[in-house]
Amino acid sequence: MKLNLATDMALRIAMITAPASTRTTVDELAERLDLPRSHVAKVVQRLQHIGVLFTVRGRSGGVAFAEGAERITVGRVVRAFEGEGEVVACEETGCALRAGCRLRVQLRRAQAAFLAVLDELPLGELAGGPAAALLTPVPGPAVARTPAAT
Repeated sequence: MKLNLATDMALRIAMITAPASTRTTVDELAERLDLPRSHVAKVVQRLQHIGVLFTVRGRSGGVAFAEGAERITVGRVVRAFEGEGEVVACEETGCALRAGCRLRVQLRRAQAAFLAVLDELPLGELAGGPAAALLTPVPGPAVARTPAAT
């Protein structure tokens, strides 16, 4: 299963903001990820909506990892960005094999297994280890973590 660009961006943004003790801006995230600011802003908004990030508006505002977001799983983020659709959209293509297809059942099993593995991986585990120094954003305003949205 290939993740779409927005999902990839969401996971990278979570990895950058999780270990940080300071807020970062959408502009800084876009620059660090070498991605368009407008795309990053949309992903940040969705991450805020699912409780991964909190944002502060204004001159000294920015984006930070929400309190408790370290327990949100990668599987939850993937579902939020990818949706619950199947790997293959048999109905959309009008496949003649649909009625007796054995492949569709196996693809569903594979997708479920893929997501089950990601459901075991909390975002907090992505931020630690030797890569943490590479992920930490440049210093900005100190972060007072706020509770994740429900």
